[in-house]
Amino acid sequence: MKLLKDILYKAGIEEVIGNTHLAVETICFDSRLAEKMSAFVAIRGTQTDGHLFIDKAIAQGSKIIVCEELPSELVEGVTYVQVKDSAKALGLMASNYYDNPSEKLKLVGVTGTNGKTTVTTLLHRLYRSFGNKPGLISTVVNLIGTKEIPATHTTPDPVQLNRLLQQMVEEGCKYCFMEVSSHAIHQRRIAGLKFAGGIFTNITHDHLDYHKTFDNYIAAKKQFFDELPADAFSLVNVDDIHGEIMVQNTKSKVYHYALRTGADFKAKILENHFQGLNIILDDREIWSKLIGKFNAYNLLATYATALLLREEKMEVLTMLSNLNPPAGRFQYIRSESGIIGIVDYAHTPDALKNVLSTIQEIRGGNERVITVIGCGGDRDKSKRPEMAKIAADLSDRVMLTSDNPRSEEPEAIIRDMQAGIEITQQKKSLAITDRKEAIKAAASMADPGDIILVAGKGHETYQEIKGERFDFDDMKILIEMLNLVS
Repeated sequence: MKLLKDILYKAGIEEVIGNTHLAVETICFDSRLAEKMSAFVAIRGTQTDGHLFIDKAIAQGSKIIVCEELPSELVEGVTYVQVKDSAKALGLMASNYYDNPSEKLKLVGVTGTNGKTTVTTLLHRLYRSFGNKPGLISTVVNLIGTKEIPATHTTPDPVQLNRLLQQMVEEGCKYCFMEVSSHAIHQRRIAGLKFAGGIFTNITHDHLDYHKTFDNYIAAKKQFFDELPADAFSLVNVDDIHGEIMVQNTKSKVYHYALRTGADFKAKILENHFQGLNIILDDREIWSKLIGKFNAYNLLATYATALLLREEKMEVLTMLSNLNPPAGRFQYIRSESGIIGIVDYAHTPDALKNVLSTIQEIRGGNERVITVIGCGGDRDKSKRPEMAKIAADLSDRVMLTSDNPRSEEPEAIIRDMQAGIEITQQKKSLAITDRKEAIKAAASMADPGDIILVAGKGHETYQEIKGERFDFDDMKILIEMLNLVS
């Protein structure tokens, strides 16, 4: 429990009507959760405006309203706090309520289109191998040490986020590695957090259904670095042409990493095959279980971050060699008959191209590449034909299928994908709506040595169709189908 006056610190107050010496037990931005001793924050969201639900919050017992625009009629006994930006205020209030937990550990945020989950997961595993109890906030899962806390969004809302960080502090976490999505930055979900460092992996066209333009998407990512404090570090991939743009206005100390260009942290690939990577990191050769050029970047970012957090170089290099790839990130299996299966979460054109290009680089030459690919429903439609084209260009056979269609018709999503396949490529593509049947078809047409890529869904062990979730693990299904044909 906190007093209202204490949790409003730095919240951008413009006017207060009423008493700020009120006890606050909960902070909410959903009027359905409002109750006695709760502070309701009215946020203008993408779907609705919380200001429309102020009366409902009061009716449910809330005596504290935080808003950008005061209601035309004020209710006696209710305290109204007018702020400039209620989304930002929510983040600051949540941080204050939970005693600013992000200041009590080293919080490192990772942003970019691809690589966020891999880098945060590798950092979490690396610090566990050091004997630490680190926190992880990712798309896949939230972890306090090894204790799993299910994730519902790429980045939790500010109240959940600060509650989670407080738990980490209470349980002895000294480090936390966190995916920072463009949505979270734009929606001010990370407002009030103190970051020890920020990492930029790369940026390609994604989430344009939300941001509308690529410039807006870049601006959202850049905002994260703009707001980093002077005692934080920024680590940016300067092989990406937008790397320098990200840190143009940052107050933080800037460091660069790269494979192709000059940088503070460099890597060189010596060998790249299905068993892993042999790379040189800062003049030291290491072997990694991770596969592909894109994972060389992820390893380098992980290595550089650990050094910026003052870890010992040789210990970092030793432990990196032992790390396993995260689930759904170029997971590799080989059937008894010699068919190679790969599952990857690639759900953007660039990520799919990276995976298929990696397969092309390390294949022996005569093997066929059979790709099973779907696109998610209720997401950016513009990438569907582009992803299908990439799959057709870089594969010998393509199975177009469903991913997580959500509220859309799977057949309509597949038609959008088919529009990207050129007439000359159509003979190599096949549309099979049922994802299990598509994987089965790929397995049945594969010969020993051929490579099957199942892409698009990866770590999600379910399919969501018309509001229902059904168990569906790409890797389990692929293993099952390969066993049938072995």
